[in-house]
Amino acid sequence: MKRFFKGVIIALGFILPGVSGGVLAAILGIYERLLGFMAHFRQNFKRDFWYFVPVGIGGIVGIALLSAPLEFLLAHAQVVVLWGFAGAIIGTLPALTQTASAKTPRDAIDLIWFFATLIISGGLLYFMSDLFGPLPANFGGFMVAGALIALGVLVPGLSPSNLLLILGLFTPMLTGFKNFDLLGVYLPIGLGGILAMALFSKGMDYLIHRFHSRVYHFILGIVVASTILILVPNSHAAESISYASATTSTLLASAAALVAGVALGYWMSQLEEKYK
Repeated sequence: MKRFFKGVIIALGFILPGVSGGVLAAILGIYERLLGFMAHFRQNFKRDFWYFVPVGIGGIVGIALLSAPLEFLLAHAQVVVLWGFAGAIIGTLPALTQTASAKTPRDAIDLIWFFATLIISGGLLYFMSDLFGPLPANFGGFMVAGALIALGVLVPGLSPSNLLLILGLFTPMLTGFKNFDLLGVYLPIGLGGILAMALFSKGMDYLIHRFHSRVYHFILGIVVASTILILVPNSHAAESISYASATTSTLLASAAALVAGVALGYWMSQLEEKYK
């Protein structure tokens, strides 16, 4: 039961931007064993598999429980919620910026990487539906969502929630989680996550160790671009923010949510430094 409730808590980090599931796992004392299980899958498989079964069940239940209120808030207070999301990501940027230059001093090439990624990824994300058409909320679309969530684990500082919002998959994903749609949502997200882990984990590990500063400035560019786009209306994006019915009280609440989000994101990034 303890591991079940730990899974419920850790689930918060896989849906809420700025909240790290890895940090929560570390605080709850299971992060190192989880890493060991993933890194050495064949060793002690039976022991570790059954150890994490209640954690996984708790994670599924936690995601389902969190999805309903989050879906409701997005439907009835979209502007406030999205500004809070953006604040949570902004709060993590100081730590991410510091990490980017932790091994080597920032140079002109790093800045070129950052601004080029910011402009190119921002343009691609903003015009993605025009270039490639809308990403459908079906089995294939949710496999993409699962891959992005896995990349959020593999790539430090990358928030998959930002990208899922821009791609129009965040709310359909929440609806599927809330309804316990095991075959239509949970299964493709799980498959997409496993495939992404299998395909990109070693490559990501190599790139971060070989080109640490360049990779992190690339990540910074994507994070900043996707955060900006959350707050910019886009008539071509399914879940784009709309200020049409925003009132003065809405704007004040959004400002408060932004500040609270920044504080939450900053606090979580400090916890990550402490527990990682």
